[in-house]
Amino acid sequence: MKKLEDILYKVRIISIIGDRDLYVNAVTIDSRNVGAGAMFIAVKGEKVDGHQFISKAIQSGAAMIVCEDLPANTAHATFIQVKNSHEATAHIAHNFYDEPSKKLKLVGVTGTNGKTTIATLLFKLFSKLGYTCGLVSTVQNQIGKDILPSTHTTPDAISLNAMLKQMVDAGCTHTFMECSSHAIHQHRITGLDFAGGIFSNITHDHLDYHKTFEEYIRVKKSFFDNLGSSAFAVSNLDEKHGTVMLQNTPAKKFFYSLKKIADFKGKILENVLTGLVMLVNEKEVHFRLIGEFNAYNLLAVYGAAVCLGEQSDNILLVLSGLTGAEGRFDYFISKEKIIGIVDYAHTPDALVNVLSTIKKLRSGDEQVITVVGCGGDRDKTKRPEMAEIAAVLSDRVILTSDNPRSEEPVAILKDMEAGLNSAGRRKSISIVDRKEAIKTAVNFANKEDIILIAGKGHEKYQIIGNTKMHFDDKEVLKEMFELLNK
Repeated sequence: MKKLEDILYKVRIISIIGDRDLYVNAVTIDSRNVGAGAMFIAVKGEKVDGHQFISKAIQSGAAMIVCEDLPANTAHATFIQVKNSHEATAHIAHNFYDEPSKKLKLVGVTGTNGKTTIATLLFKLFSKLGYTCGLVSTVQNQIGKDILPSTHTTPDAISLNAMLKQMVDAGCTHTFMECSSHAIHQHRITGLDFAGGIFSNITHDHLDYHKTFEEYIRVKKSFFDNLGSSAFAVSNLDEKHGTVMLQNTPAKKFFYSLKKIADFKGKILENVLTGLVMLVNEKEVHFRLIGEFNAYNLLAVYGAAVCLGEQSDNILLVLSGLTGAEGRFDYFISKEKIIGIVDYAHTPDALVNVLSTIKKLRSGDEQVITVVGCGGDRDKTKRPEMAEIAAVLSDRVILTSDNPRSEEPVAILKDMEAGLNSAGRRKSISIVDRKEAIKTAVNFANKEDIILIAGKGHEKYQIIGNTKMHFDDKEVLKEMFELLNK
């Protein structure tokens, strides 16, 4: 239970109507969770406006209402009018849960691709180095050895601060968190005290939400603009926006690179199915991860660990034995010596990275067969580009459903097919049913061919209409490999 005045620290208040000498026993943005003595924060969402539920919240016992627009009747609760409810939620949550981010070394990872791998590797690395750590990621959230379900890349501000408080209570010293552009823009991470931030790269994604690439860049950059002067910022120097991201940050700046002189310099000596051999700041190391994109991820992790005060040799020794996040270049080989790869690549740049890596791993005339789709109710402009990339960098392509959601799967496939030229059309087919598409890819494959199943990676579900059903690319691919043996 907290005093009202204590949890309003840093909140931009326009006015307060009613009794201020109150105690708050819970805060929520969901009117269904309101109980006696709770604070209800009315947030304007993309689809639902919380202001519509103020009366319901008061009827359920809310003693305090935080809102942007005051209702006509303000008689039955204390009303706190604020400039921005999203921003207010973040500050209120941080205060209510005793400012948990100040009791941890919290590191945020942002960028289009690589966030999950970087955050997961940091979590594994620091856990192996003997620390109790927290992880907030697309694949899963973790407190020490306890795994929690993950529904969003970055949870809402109240859930996030509650989780960070759990991490503090569990003895965590470090927490590594993906910071999505949605979370930054919606103030889910506002008010948190970050020890450091990492930038991976920025490419075409989420334009259904941000509308323009320039706005997408601005939102990502704002994360670094808001870091404190005692924090560190580690950025990819080989990415053309890598220096722009850190242009105005008060944090200490560091850069990693494979191509230029940088604080954390890498050079790939060998890139094969057994892993990467790299020079990292002139030290030769063998890593279990594969591909140039993972070389960048490893450098980002190494750089952040150095910034957090760890010894270089210890970092590299532990990092050399780690595997990445689930659904990121997961590969296995069938009894017929067909290589199957499952990857989360769901953006044009990620698909280029994975297929380029596969191309470098080929030793002869193996076919590359790619199964790929695009999600419904998401950025439509990348659909033709995804199909074009798959066709250019593969020998055979099967376009299929990803998570169609409320859109017609056939319509999504037609959007993708629009990116194919005549050569691309000759090597491509469209199969709506994802399981059937994977089965067809396996039937197309010969010994030592490589099948890439792209787009869903770690996801264990498929969303068709309003129905979320079990579906696991890796599980289906293994099942189809087993059928070859019968």
